[in-house]
Amino acid sequence: MVTVRLRLDLSYDGTGFAGWATQPGLRTVQGTLEAALGTVLRCEPPRLTVAGRTDAGVHARGQVAHLDVDDDAWQAVRGRLDDPAGALVRRLAGVLPPDVVVHRVGVAAPGFDARFGALRRRYVYRLADAPHLADPLRRGHVVRHRLPLAVDAMARAARPLVGLHDFAAFCKARPDATTVRTLELLDVSRPGGGADAGLVVVEVRADAFCHSMVRALVGALLAVGEGRRAPSWPEELLAARRRDPAAHVAPAHGLTLEEVVYPPDAELASRAEQTRARRAAPESDR
Repeated sequence: MVTVRLRLDLSYDGTGFAGWATQPGLRTVQGTLEAALGTVLRCEPPRLTVAGRTDAGVHARGQVAHLDVDDDAWQAVRGRLDDPAGALVRRLAGVLPPDVVVHRVGVAAPGFDARFGALRRRYVYRLADAPHLADPLRRGHVVRHRLPLAVDAMARAARPLVGLHDFAAFCKARPDATTVRTLELLDVSRPGGGADAGLVVVEVRADAFCHSMVRALVGALLAVGEGRRAPSWPEELLAARRRDPAAHVAPAHGLTLEEVVYPPDAELASRAEQTRARRAAPESDR
């Protein structure tokens, strides 16, 4: 049997989902999308591999996934059309619920792996910390915060966290899973224009994230922004390398996966091999 690997670029509103990953008896993005693909391709629901497994309530604007499908099923989806990719996008739109949209489908380049081939993921967390900033039309995507936040203090607290570190203090522990990550960007700002004007926006970019890491980082920064903790506190948590009961996780609905970036096609296989290698913390973190 000849199979073809397809890349899917998609987005979803996480409000009505119990996260990305399939869970028995729960509505998930993966389960919904796999069922739709099985219907359209007229086969057993295929297994999807995703770039970032989002938690319950977290949204995605730039999610990427791949699946391997029998070439006969792939060619048959075109019907009377010349382009199976366009046909699959249109047919998925007819069976998917409105809170999931597949924007593009294409045959993946050799060596492509949605999860292990990614160079970086970029998330954005949005908060409204004043009544005039609270937009009821965005209540499912922007957290309404009860206290004004000191953005400059939050930004100062974020800077020492950037780099290669063991983020055990900001991750939910999983057996045999490393918590070493390279945090490329942790920026806190209050945009002066655009759709996010006036909001407190936390932009986070890393090679990968462990479970609940972004929301835990934001939660620590919120304690600084409210004045409950000094700007040095998040760095102290990082150095301790263990979860602190005083460090809270920020609500899920303020978080959106905005973008996943991949290397040029010729570097996809080597990137996937590099990512699969176990990470080690730098000497300063040990």
